Order: sequence, then C-alpha cells, then structure tokens
Amino acid sequence: MNLSQEDWANQLAADANAVILDVRTEDEWQEGVIPGALLNDIYKGQGFIYRLEELDKSKNYYVYCKAGGRSAQACSIMNQMGFANTYNLEGGMMHWEGAVVAPE
Repeated sequence: MNLSQEDWANQLAADANAVILDVRTEDEWQEGVIPGALLNDIYKGQGFIYRLEELDKSKNYYVYCKAGGRSAQACSIMNQMGFANTYNLEGGMMHWEGAVVAPE
C-alpha cells in the first residue's frame, strides 16, 4: 500500500508493531536514515530475499528508498512472500520531512 509522507509518518508513529525497512544501497544508507530503520538493499538480489525470510511476517513493515520506486517493488515482493502489512513511502527520502539520523 502506498502512503503519502504524512500518512506514513502518522501511521508509523501510532503503530506498536512497526518495523522500518530501508531498501537503499549501503552508500545511500550512509547519507542518513529514518530513525530505527533496518537496511536490506533490494539490489542484493537473492541476498535481499534471504534477509526478508529472517523477518517476522506478523509485523507491519514501513518501507522506503530514495524516491519510492524500489520500496514499492520491495513491498510487492514482501506481499508475495506472505507479509501481511507493507507500507510504501511515496516519494521516498527525497521528499521525507521527518527526522533523519546518521546510521549506527
């Protein structure tokens, strides 16, 4: 499901079962992340799938990338794998107005 920046942020803030997933590259990750995000680079191919298989499918996943394209693709893949709730951040980090921190 695609959510606007505002809806994504508001829903995330109210969701006790949320996991934030960043599907950008390591270089993009180093430029700053949404606080609490996990990195799983969608360009890693099968490695991306392996990392998804390690995640709890009962959680709600808030997925983002740089512009919203890769995260939409990631949500589609996750839905096919049985993840019940995935939310794509429309516009990605390019339009994100919320908090951004250095990766840990």
